Amino acid sequence: MPEETAPTKTTVPTDPGSPSSARGALGCGCAALVVVLVLVVQLAWGSTDVPRIAPEDMASRAFQRSQEAYDVMGFKRTVEPGVEHIGVSTRNTFSSGFCYDGGLTGLEDKTVDGAYQMSHRWALDHVPASQAVSGLRRLRQHLKDSGWEVTSYREGGKAKSWDLYVQRDDGDELMSFTWYPDREYFTGGATVPCAYDPEWKHGDVGPSGDRQTPPTLGPSQRD
Repeated sequence: MPEETAPTKTTVPTDPGSPSSARGALGCGCAALVVVLVLVVQLAWGSTDVPRIAPEDMASRAFQRSQEAYDVMGFKRTVEPGVEHIGVSTRNTFSSGFCYDGGLTGLEDKTVDGAYQMSHRWALDHVPASQAVSGLRRLRQHLKDSGWEVTSYREGGKAKSWDLYVQRDDGDELMSFTWYPDREYFTGGATVPCAYDPEWKHGDVGPSGDRQTPPTLGPSQRD
């Protein structure tokens, strides 16, 4: 008796031009478009999604970063607020800048109303090599151990500047330090992430926080 073969189900190819094929392609295309739009909206929203924090609080945060570095460096002098001659005299100042939004495409470069970014800058004159060299090396190790990423570090010898640059939170928070051996001049700075000023109003000119005054910078008073 011949062997019987069970009948198989035959699949009929779908004509690419048929209505069902067109509906399937349209459905896939719409789904892909929705996914792309969702991603674009999420990216655009994330670019301006900053916390609402008063400028004085963000200024205090920037100053605390500088204070920590100042202590690790071992400096004992006090620096009053202000600066007489940038690049020559001592310095202890706040500054505020705008925050920018890349827009839906990520390629735009427009300011975000009410958002600002605080920075603190400080400097000391008459800083000898015996203090600057060991201090910078100690500070570099301290910041690495504290979770900062060292993006650049250079020991310039007797002729070139010594530089230390660090960041964290994907670059939203930055610190930089430079010592100029020829002038025995040391500079430091800290920039904290963008924030939105809760008291900002339409018509306000300039970035929020540009009138903040820092306290005196000096060695921390510890018990």
